[in-house]
Amino acid sequence: MSPKEKDYPHTEQFILKASTIARAHTILAYTAFTSALALGLLLHYEKIVKNAIAGYPEEWFPSVSATIGDWYPERNVFQIFIALTSGPRIALVSLLYYLQRSQNSSLPTIVFVSGIIRTLSCGGWVYITSTDDHNVHDIFMIMYIVLNLPWMVGGIYSTSQKCPTVRRKRSIIASLFFLFIVPLVYFFIQHKVHRIPGAYTHYSFFEWGLIFCDVLYDACAEEEFRLNDLRVAIRDLKSVNGNAAPTKVKYIHIGGSPSRQERSKSPKIQIPLTQNWKVFFTNTIYLYRPYVSFTSDLYLSYIFWSVFTSLIPTLFYFSVWELAIAGSELALFSTLSPIWLSIPLVLNWARTRGGQSAMHLLSFIGVAAYILKSPLHRLFLVAFATSAAMIPRVVTWHDDPAYQSIMTGLGLLLSSLSKHVNHSNNPVWPFVNEGSGGHNKEGLILALLALCEFFTRPTGGRQPPDSEVDSDESVPTTPWLLGALPLGSFIFILHSLLADPSTLIAWSWTGYEDGRPRGPLPHVHGSLTLLCQSIGLFIALQAMKGMKVHFLANPLWFAFGSASSYAMYTYKNWPGYFGGLGLAIFMMGSIPPILYNVSSTGAVFRTSFAAMLVYCLLALANVWTVAYAFVPGGVYLRERTDLVVIAQMCCLAPAFKWPALRHRLSTTALSSTVSSCTRTTLALISVLGVLATLYRLPATPTQPFRPGHRMLRAGIWTIHFGIDNEGRDSQRRVMNLIKDMELDVVGLLETDLHRTVYGNRDLTRVIIEDMGYNVDIGPGPNSHTWGAVLLSKFPIINSTHHLLPSPHGELAPAIEAVLDVYGTAVTVVVSHNGQEEDPLDRELQSRELARIMSAAYPRPIVFLGYVVTRPHAPRPNPYQILVEDGKVHDVDQEDYDRWCEYILYRGLYRTSYARVSRSTVTDTELQVAQFVLPKHGRGVTNETEIARYLRSRKEGLPSEHWFPLAYYGNQRWGGVNGHLSISKPLYYAIPDNAEI
Repeated sequence: MSPKEKDYPHTEQFILKASTIARAHTILAYTAFTSALALGLLLHYEKIVKNAIAGYPEEWFPSVSATIGDWYPERNVFQIFIALTSGPRIALVSLLYYLQRSQNSSLPTIVFVSGIIRTLSCGGWVYITSTDDHNVHDIFMIMYIVLNLPWMVGGIYSTSQKCPTVRRKRSIIASLFFLFIVPLVYFFIQHKVHRIPGAYTHYSFFEWGLIFCDVLYDACAEEEFRLNDLRVAIRDLKSVNGNAAPTKVKYIHIGGSPSRQERSKSPKIQIPLTQNWKVFFTNTIYLYRPYVSFTSDLYLSYIFWSVFTSLIPTLFYFSVWELAIAGSELALFSTLSPIWLSIPLVLNWARTRGGQSAMHLLSFIGVAAYILKSPLHRLFLVAFATSAAMIPRVVTWHDDPAYQSIMTGLGLLLSSLSKHVNHSNNPVWPFVNEGSGGHNKEGLILALLALCEFFTRPTGGRQPPDSEVDSDESVPTTPWLLGALPLGSFIFILHSLLADPSTLIAWSWTGYEDGRPRGPLPHVHGSLTLLCQSIGLFIALQAMKGMKVHFLANPLWFAFGSASSYAMYTYKNWPGYFGGLGLAIFMMGSIPPILYNVSSTGAVFRTSFAAMLVYCLLALANVWTVAYAFVPGGVYLRERTDLVVIAQMCCLAPAFKWPALRHRLSTTALSSTVSSCTRTTLALISVLGVLATLYRLPATPTQPFRPGHRMLRAGIWTIHFGIDNEGRDSQRRVMNLIKDMELDVVGLLETDLHRTVYGNRDLTRVIIEDMGYNVDIGPGPNSHTWGAVLLSKFPIINSTHHLLPSPHGELAPAIEAVLDVYGTAVTVVVSHNGQEEDPLDRELQSRELARIMSAAYPRPIVFLGYVVTRPHAPRPNPYQILVEDGKVHDVDQEDYDRWCEYILYRGLYRTSYARVSRSTVTDTELQVAQFVLPKHGRGVTNETEIARYLRSRKEGLPSEHWFPLAYYGNQRWGGVNGHLSISKPLYYAIPDNAEI
């Protein structure tokens, strides 16, 4: 008899086995889903299997959302049973916490909190269906899936050692749950992006599999409660004479095995009630401070990568405007700030808490620089901030390689994830602001909080101890040059290839075939890069945890990385991307041996300064492979990315254990807290990357702006690498004008931003994710062009990338695509010719473009290109070659104000044409033309000049042919968004005998 039972011997009590509560939860949960499925199949079968792509018989099994949320009475029956399930579920979560709680670990508390929030989020997606509010439903669903990670993984580790079968069952079920997510995402993409009939049925099987595993995982609590003989007793405490007990009316006792506190042999310390809150506060800080410190260090690493990757795009703004060496390139050498560590006094100060805090604070200036309007002023601040950020980073790389291996990798992953979520823009970059997807203020506030935590951290935390050494030298085990070469190459590879999850995809992309992409799509498959980076860092974590870093320094590991690098460079489409994924795993897994190698040199200044010099040389060489026409000596690196790839791998080689080098790696272990936090962070980054992809996919099928009229409105725009005239990101400004002009087909030029000089960005992301275009991003960074993009509201049947002849000047890209426009195959060509200084290049390029267009005859065609020629210029100038040899017509041969952008066409009826002023978005205007397709199976009946130039007022055409009135610059509307306006709107009548 318990002490309480002795105190109240005449109490009435009700005892309930905890396993009964768990069983009730399982029965109610399964009943809710199975009853809804049975009713749906019986009453509304064809309705619940139908979706936006197909219906029965292509789709023959319903999804969970369609089953539980669309029809009466299954929706209502399901919601009633789920409401009944909520009570047992909250009780189950609470009882598990009581059973698993411990003074030595906060993991059961984390599991308990995630379980409660998970239960509430379940109510969110159950009672707010996708029919009610698609976004809110998805947010709660994503929250539920994310919370399953700490709930399941934490629950496995919190399971009592006396219940090995329960732990094993939970491990199997949780593994199945997360394994099902992979095919679930695959079939969802097949359904949503590729619009394949029947794919949603396969998706539904795995969705139901997740539901089954989710409930089955919670059902394991029944066995755990039974093995621990856990019971709930409710007693009515009354005295013999019927008077109520003086202190309580009811007493709730949870019986079973004694708590961990009761099992402890240490005597209990009685603490006065007035001091309880102080003890609680102190214990809370003591328990949670390591996790807070880990989070602070992670965010400071994120800020480092954000400032570091913003430097080159900020300085290269001036180089692009000058198309030559502008002097701003010298700012790159701010990364050589470790030269100050050659002064012993500076080195000692940089190793102190105060010195590192000061440097971190100065690095925040790079984030705050977004406030300044002048690009030059921003460059000064970003260069200074980068210089400050490098000093504490290289010092900690040398002094604490184990922990910094984790922080460096996680910081890069967090930066990459933030870009993936934010349309490929880092939200704290200085050249973004609130109008272009920036969250600079919030980023600064979080940085200051992280710095406060770092500065006030108790001694013995993650901060390395203050050094009393007054010299750069200690006892070395590795020559400093052999530590510098791998470190410099390592930073360069992370920056150039892994700073954005879609860069590796751009390297392998080649276009479409038979209506489907030949390889991965950046906005769809980029999360795979994050997943593989996480796997690589997890491998590194496990190696450090087992003190087996030397395995990652094995030459065989380097051979794997070299083979992956070769495959990435040599192959295209999925094989090339798989090579890139292998390189991502290799690079993240190689962080520990590289930093241990740096630490064992015993020379902070020499190693770090030489490493950053190697980084600068590789970065410049990488730019020179494309910008060879604008730099002295560029001819020697023209289109030689292969040399850069070979050089970066050769520089990495000394970090590995070759017999001739004989260097030794001294390793240190990571704490269990760091290991646990790292695993959790890697899992969250991987899951959030996938969920962000799913959330960003367009909710509705892609369709033209004016469906049903057989109209196509096309535009061509050179957008100057996504940087506006004020040096800020222009993605959203470009998108807004495209949206206002209602362009069905868009050719964008100067768009290859997957380079360090442009921030490894994807200019198409915000447009295709917010507006639902199909996209061909054109030749990638390893094709050595300035880039071309095709956006289409119509399906892309086939596309081919061309590298136009360029014997003297810059390499010119072109995209040849066949679109399905209302059932008619229409060829669209997007191209960017070479510069005016190279007449032979332009002539040869024009002949190739004319050949491509004439080869497509008599198929309708729209040419959208940057040509560099005057209208009607005779041969060998491009104009006459393109029009005559390509068998096409100028959009308006009487418009003599053009210079480089042209729209040409064939086999269509043109109804309107205009040039839209550039404002400050870029340095060139947007040209727009609208066409009407002939009747299906028919062609243009009259292509004479008279028929093509039947001019009309806009009032003579239906209103769907008009351009937005707000953009008419000469009328009272006066333009919009910084005086963007239509400078020359022209309209054309359709011939009377036209068949449309």
